[in-house]
Amino acid sequence: MKRKFLKQILATAAGLVPAMQAVPGLAQPATGWPDRPIRLIVPFPAGGATDSLARAIGESMATELGQSMIIDNRPGAGGIIGAEAAARAAGDGYTLLIGTNNTLVTGKYLYQKLPYDPSQFELIGLIGITPLILLANSTVPAKTLHELVAHAKENPGKLSYGSFGNGTTSHLAGELFKQMTGTEMLHVPYKGAFEGIPAILSGQIPLYFDTIVTGLPHVKSGKLHALGITTAHRSPMIPATPTIAEQGYPGYDIYPWYGLVAPKGIPGDVVEKLWRTLNRSLHDKQLVAKIEMTGAEVTAASPAQFAQMVRQDALKTEKLVRLAGIDLR
Repeated sequence: MKRKFLKQILATAAGLVPAMQAVPGLAQPATGWPDRPIRLIVPFPAGGATDSLARAIGESMATELGQSMIIDNRPGAGGIIGAEAAARAAGDGYTLLIGTNNTLVTGKYLYQKLPYDPSQFELIGLIGITPLILLANSTVPAKTLHELVAHAKENPGKLSYGSFGNGTTSHLAGELFKQMTGTEMLHVPYKGAFEGIPAILSGQIPLYFDTIVTGLPHVKSGKLHALGITTAHRSPMIPATPTIAEQGYPGYDIYPWYGLVAPKGIPGDVVEKLWRTLNRSLHDKQLVAKIEMTGAEVTAASPAQFAQMVRQDALKTEKLVRLAGIDLR
């Protein structure tokens, strides 16, 4: 399903390259592919949202391709370890990677040298995005985003916000918020929601940029307040909560995204077959339901459309990292 926030990107990309056109410069067609199991590298730990999403997609695609898809979890360094393993693999269509903002875009602006070049990957298709939610606990004397911004400006540097970790989309969401609202807050990195949620519930931090799926239960219980969604559109999981953009900050739009990619050299007909298979899977209602349980919103986009989105995200991320002065070297 195509979300409103991607319509312009997808329309532009569609005019550049036909969705199913063979990609120039790829290897010759691989007759008989696939004739053995396919490895899908997930650059994050087993049991997490990205892992659950990958397993659901892998199972669905394997059924149609007629070969099993083996999930290979390679966590560490914000996805860099898994991405490096995929980049070093043969471009024969038998190794795939769940690519994310961190592995394909953000890392090259945060680190002096990555152990791989993000351009080493062939984009197969966008899978979806995960809206984030700005959470506040009872120590914050604000029930709305407008009240939060006013309070932060009255107390510059005294508020802090938590994130999934340095350089993550959660971190960048906070930096973009500071830039667009003209506020000054301290960033406190955690190693994911398993650390961040207890921290905001206990009062260690007053604010936290979290995924909706882990934050929503605490909003429903009344322990936390939802002050805004980070995407340009509202989330169907919590439709009453307005976006940050619609509360006076148009253009605020940042979120983790997930796509299927492969090492360079993969034959053009294999890219086409993988995209067609992925696209059909992402229009299966049962698979969509499984993915939505991870907090993600399915947004199928072709290789050309995916590439256009990555280029635009890279431009935005480079500017944000530079202005925020983030440097993990």
